Amino acid sequence: MYGWTGRILRINLSDSTVKTEALKKSDLQDYIGARGLGTKLFTDEVDPKVDPLSEANKLIFMTGPLTGTAASSAGRYNVVTKGVLNGTIAASNSGGSFGPEIKYAGYDGFIIEGKASNPVYLWIYNDQAEIRDASEIWGKDTVETTDMIKEATIDEAKVACIGPAGENLVKFACIMNEYNRAAGRSGAGAVMGAKNLKAIAIRGTKGLKVADNTKFLDVIMDARGKLQAHPVTGAGLKAYGTNILVNILNEHGGLPFKNFSEAAIFPKAEKISGEYQAEKYLLRNKGCFGCSIGCGRVTKIKQGKYKGLGEGPEYEATWAMGANLALANFEAISKANFLCNELGLDPITMGGTLGCAIEMVEKGFIPEEDTGIEMRWADPDLLIDMVKKTAFREGFGNRLAEGSYRLAESYGHPEFSMTVKKQELPAYDPRGQQGIGLNYATSNRGGCHVRGYMTSPEVLGIPVVVDPDATEGKSELLIIFQDLTALVDSAGLCLFITFALGLPEISEQLRTATGVTMTDEEFLLAGERIWNLERMFNLQAGFSKDDDTLPRRLLEEPMAAGPHEGRVVELDKMLPEYYGLRGWDDNGIPTEDKLSQLGIS
Repeated sequence: MYGWTGRILRINLSDSTVKTEALKKSDLQDYIGARGLGTKLFTDEVDPKVDPLSEANKLIFMTGPLTGTAASSAGRYNVVTKGVLNGTIAASNSGGSFGPEIKYAGYDGFIIEGKASNPVYLWIYNDQAEIRDASEIWGKDTVETTDMIKEATIDEAKVACIGPAGENLVKFACIMNEYNRAAGRSGAGAVMGAKNLKAIAIRGTKGLKVADNTKFLDVIMDARGKLQAHPVTGAGLKAYGTNILVNILNEHGGLPFKNFSEAAIFPKAEKISGEYQAEKYLLRNKGCFGCSIGCGRVTKIKQGKYKGLGEGPEYEATWAMGANLALANFEAISKANFLCNELGLDPITMGGTLGCAIEMVEKGFIPEEDTGIEMRWADPDLLIDMVKKTAFREGFGNRLAEGSYRLAESYGHPEFSMTVKKQELPAYDPRGQQGIGLNYATSNRGGCHVRGYMTSPEVLGIPVVVDPDATEGKSELLIIFQDLTALVDSAGLCLFITFALGLPEISEQLRTATGVTMTDEEFLLAGERIWNLERMFNLQAGFSKDDDTLPRRLLEEPMAAGPHEGRVVELDKMLPEYYGLRGWDDNGIPTEDKLSQLGIS
């Protein structure tokens, strides 16, 4: 077998058993790997109505057939579970080198089930796997945890772990690997915490084989050349990281401000931009395994009360804890981001929930005596304090730990939660991008931009220039983006390669690596199959057409100023067409003909 190893580990924490199992070749071809294969295995084994924090929920760590190969940016893995934050199917994607290490140990992934009676961690060294006591590590942050486990095993081990947020079942807790890479959204870290699983350490020394090494090398060198030549992947992201988007989105009039409550323009955006970060605080850029882009930022705050060193912040974190809170203090934002990494928190939901709370306090819907601290916009010390309190569920942080939807609903005003399917929206105001609004509404894991990145054509003009305010043609284009992204995620590649590479280049890498003779169209069909399988899980979990919507503010309150002044998201014009083009009925349910076409039973 080429590309894939054809093997997974099954770890049952309840009875402390570990065994190796073979994967079905048909599943590999139909679902490719990582997000797709993990979803297939998860949906085969887990009841959609399972309580995410119960012993019956499972965690599936899965790589793709290109993970760990010489393909550019092929360092990704996915964690598939039922999300704690909102109950959808969750596939949290992370980079670094942890995914490739899984492959080098001889596995495509592992299934974790049951619950340990006391804190444990997994130690995997090639064909040897054991469950070890983690009592002394429980309570440590992700940096301390990683260091302690490497000391107890070997320094070359790659470690994925949770911090205090995961242990305390914060609903948006992350799984952090190699200190700064995150399987960041949907609360996968809380699932680990509920299972008393502190960490997974892995070391592999086996090689990988591809089907046609000579042709594969030719194909990936051609792809790397295209990545280097493209202005986004070859220059912009390398120089300024994802924070290059701060000024771009601000000029576009789509940088959400104060919990999406005012015009999407931040007057002080320059002070939190990628250009400002590079000038004042950047030590160097950094890439994940096999990356030729290097968008990661190693940032150092040299002095003052926010002194620190770490990776990031990236664009989403900078927005969520910056413009979203009317905060232009880059040092405080960086410190908060470092803390999110150390404590194991998703910064998008952290900033989104805090923004929701501040607005509700300001408007009198949350009594000030409930917070125990003055809640106001543009307060750097409030941000730092709330990040810490949320991770440990201390004081008002215990309320924030539930996410903005539950917080706002508990005070009778869920409309202040800027979420879709109870997951906080990222850093793009959809009133300035109709396509990203449709993507938010239809995303299988709730508020999410990386499942169909319509900002690429609507703002950046890649691969085509489209009018961001138009609704015509958005459904068809979005479906292509969503299906292609499912394929990219499942292959084990970074989404950023799609700025320069399309379906032909991705498919050819998969063909020469695996030896599978699928056409471009058949590979894209696999992406569609994955999307529909995720949709079916959510429907069976209790979601419906009513959940394919946006916060009322974005549908009814026009943009107050800027290039998109007066605009709302015209979802009602796009959603029916989207359903039809997907082959779904008027209620958003895949038809029997569609499921039969895709081979989903």
